[in-house]
Amino acid sequence: MKRRLAIVCLLATPLVAYAQPADWQTVEGPGARFRVDMPAPVEKATAAEKEKGHAEPRIAWEAKRDGQIFDFDFVDYEDGWFSKRDSRVMSKELGRGDAEKAFPKDKFKYVRDELVDLQGWDGYALDIEDAAGLLVMMRTYIVGDRLYRLLVTATADAKTREAANRFVNSFKLAEARP
Repeated sequence: MKRRLAIVCLLATPLVAYAQPADWQTVEGPGARFRVDMPAPVEKATAAEKEKGHAEPRIAWEAKRDGQIFDFDFVDYEDGWFSKRDSRVMSKELGRGDAEKAFPKDKFKYVRDELVDLQGWDGYALDIEDAAGLLVMMRTYIVGDRLYRLLVTATADAKTREAANRFVNSFKLAEARP
């Protein structure tokens, strides 16, 4: 009997290790092409119209917790929009966007400002902090002709920083770059 109990406990251990706390949920994309963890509840929205180059409307998810904002969105672009261009250059341009205008370097500290990759796909990481320690973390990834963007805010305390890191680091794609 003790052996059976030990075996059942060992088999159940992985389920416990991967269980989500009740205040977080996993958002999974159409066709299981991606997943990201966000604080519950999460609100989903679809853009009313397509912008230039979009093959489909943008789909976004937003969550708020303890004054933090967690935003995630993706949009499919027309065939060749990114795949016929240098995706490293495009991810930087899209990742920085108007950040330099909104967050001038003489008033804000660019904590992280670099090209990154996720499972072989090109991306850009931009973390900007003000003098009080308020932080905005942004990630932009180009996967084929799809654009993914993550944005989260955090204060100077460890709890909100941990939640922000959990959010951006939880983003996973179903496929690695060939």
